[in-house]
Amino acid sequence: MHKAVERPPAVNLLPAINHVPLLRPLRWLRQAMRDLFKAPVACLFYGQVFALLELWLHWLFVHAPHQIITLATGLMLLGPFLATGLYDIGRRLELGEKRVLLPSLTAWKANLSGIGLFAMILALTFAGWMRVSVVLFALLYTDQVPTLDDMFSTTFFTTGNIAFLLAYFSCGALFALLVFAISVISMPMLLDRNSDTLTAIFASVQAMLRNPLAMCVWGLCIALLSFAGIALYYAGLIISMPLLGLASWHAYRDIVAAPTD
Repeated sequence: MHKAVERPPAVNLLPAINHVPLLRPLRWLRQAMRDLFKAPVACLFYGQVFALLELWLHWLFVHAPHQIITLATGLMLLGPFLATGLYDIGRRLELGEKRVLLPSLTAWKANLSGIGLFAMILALTFAGWMRVSVVLFALLYTDQVPTLDDMFSTTFFTTGNIAFLLAYFSCGALFALLVFAISVISMPMLLDRNSDTLTAIFASVQAMLRNPLAMCVWGLCIALLSFAGIALYYAGLIISMPLLGLASWHAYRDIVAAPTD
């Protein structure tokens, strides 16, 4: 008879996910505000980068105002990757470090393969949203694309573009939900634990499914702060984006249970 071969027990690579209260995202924002005051130069540096990037895209596509709206909102899809330095700042402040800006600039090197693959996924999603947006404008926008000055009045305050608005915001919401689901804790986890990309994505989706109400509040906070920053001629991004990046680090710390070993 053949001797039975003992197999080692299966190892669960996914971390334990904590349940968080409904309004816990507000605490993450308060913690982020404290971090911002601890390292204002480093945090506001990243905020200025976000704002200048949006301004550059605005200038680049000033003769294609429909693309400006798509780029301004679509850039938020890349936010989880672009805020890598802010996650590192939150991590270093948690450890009591004082010099946080220069190390954060190369934080992505800590897990180059995992972070690089996740960045590619976000970039493909962004490219998909750009293509869908162009198609929606071509098929459903009833008038000739207006100038930037009257873009909002002719798009949002006329009855002729109701079908376009419904399709545009529905598709935009689907893209935003997809990115939100896979990135709630993915990037901080990739940075902190040197995880692989798929493990981080599965953990992020699990975090959203385990905390649907808190995630709704957190998603609303992200949307409000992002659009407030854009509405203030991008200057508001100087504050709102560091807050969201730092708060995302605290969200990761709250949601993902600490390793037991």
